[in-house]
Amino acid sequence: MVQNLQDLEVYQLSERLADDVWKIVIQWDFFVKDTIGKQLVRAADSISANISEGFGRYSYKENIQFCYYARGSLYETRSWIKKAKKRSLITDDYYLSMENQLELLGKKLNAFINSMKKQSDKKTITTAYQPITSNQ
Repeated sequence: MVQNLQDLEVYQLSERLADDVWKIVIQWDFFVKDTIGKQLVRAADSISANISEGFGRYSYKENIQFCYYARGSLYETRSWIKKAKKRSLITDDYYLSMENQLELLGKKLNAFINSMKKQSDKKTITTAYQPITSNQ
């Protein structure tokens, strides 16, 4: 199991995505930043923030729940990226790049969640079926 958040690939990918979003949004005019821009940045930043918060929790169940929140933020980011493309705020190339990053991040996040579920199940099984001994 990874001991350091920064070593977690899904976290690294989410940070990279958020930084890429920031770099494009910061160039937009005030109205666009104030409407779509803020929402897009918040959604993208929320992915890594939720992964971080879950990583700091003491149970698989809580960590998984925060990863579900991160996945929701990933879908929200995808929605804002689509709006930005429809409104000609980003190029087709940038849109495709973001979609590819979101697709990869989604797959990695799902794999991370599934891995934690398996670890959680193993932990439950090993503690639930330990033989009871008495010192009589």
